[in-house]
Amino acid sequence: AEAVSVPMSIVKFVIQMVLGGLMGYAIGRIGVWTINRINLSNHSLYPVLLLAFVFFTFSFTDLIGGNGYLAVYLAGLVLGNNQLTQKRSLTIFFDGFTWLVQIVMFLTLGLLVNLDELLQPDVLMLGCLVGAFMMFIARPVTVFACMAPFRKFTTKARLYVSWVGLRGAVPIIFATYPLLAGTEGARLLFNVVFLVTILSLLVQGTTVSWMANLLGLGYAEKSPAFGVDVHEDIPSIFTEVLVNESMLQGGTTLKEINLPENTLVMMVYRDGDYFVPQGNTELKVGDKLLVISDRGEELESTYKDMGVDEVLKL
Repeated sequence: AEAVSVPMSIVKFVIQMVLGGLMGYAIGRIGVWTINRINLSNHSLYPVLLLAFVFFTFSFTDLIGGNGYLAVYLAGLVLGNNQLTQKRSLTIFFDGFTWLVQIVMFLTLGLLVNLDELLQPDVLMLGCLVGAFMMFIARPVTVFACMAPFRKFTTKARLYVSWVGLRGAVPIIFATYPLLAGTEGARLLFNVVFLVTILSLLVQGTTVSWMANLLGLGYAEKSPAFGVDVHEDIPSIFTEVLVNESMLQGGTTLKEINLPENTLVMMVYRDGDYFVPQGNTELKVGDKLLVISDRGEELESTYKDMGVDEVLKL
């Protein structure tokens, strides 16, 4: 009986994964079609609709015996890699929603932890040993092996990827499964996993910027001065340009700057103020311009000819 149960469990696992993959892709495609064609008058309902698709994907896939987690993950990949109506607002909503869920999840999982058990010598010793092994041996070896085919990545970039080892709440959630199943030693396993996750967050999470600077990969974050939200079907591109001295060599007014046809400077940001420019508007070094154009490649070539260094695509 035991010899038969192992193959049957493997078959069941394979069926769950296949169903999860198929349903995730299928519902993801249905979600893309629905969101782009439903044309809701109240744009705030688009995040609600997408959230409903998330719950439906997990519930329906689990109902037919598939892996709901895999289905949701693949559906998210399909949705995220396709053009969606109100994609910017959807991204902002789910970014904040993700942080909220992670905070609630950590607080909830923290209620399962007994501090006295966590500070037991065997838990501390195992947690520190496993954490050190994960941070300095297992993860670097795994990252270097996985990134071996990608030759454009430098050794410093690979080291940085191997150091950014934030685990989050996922391993803690998985560690609760043996607890629910009543497996022997499950409590020790849960405490060790929780401690390893906390160590990773404290050691690696607080030194991400420091490690980037140490490896020479750090750079100042460029935050756009303009927030633009346009429909995905609009072919025009929006760019934010920082005016430098080379850009003003042919003249300091807007009409003296050589831009391609079907290109318009919509707004100027200067010293915290925004204003709509005219042809005789004098530009200054440090101004930021919001530019819209139907000729993206020609505009990019123009930027290079003018010696413009800082261009952000919005």
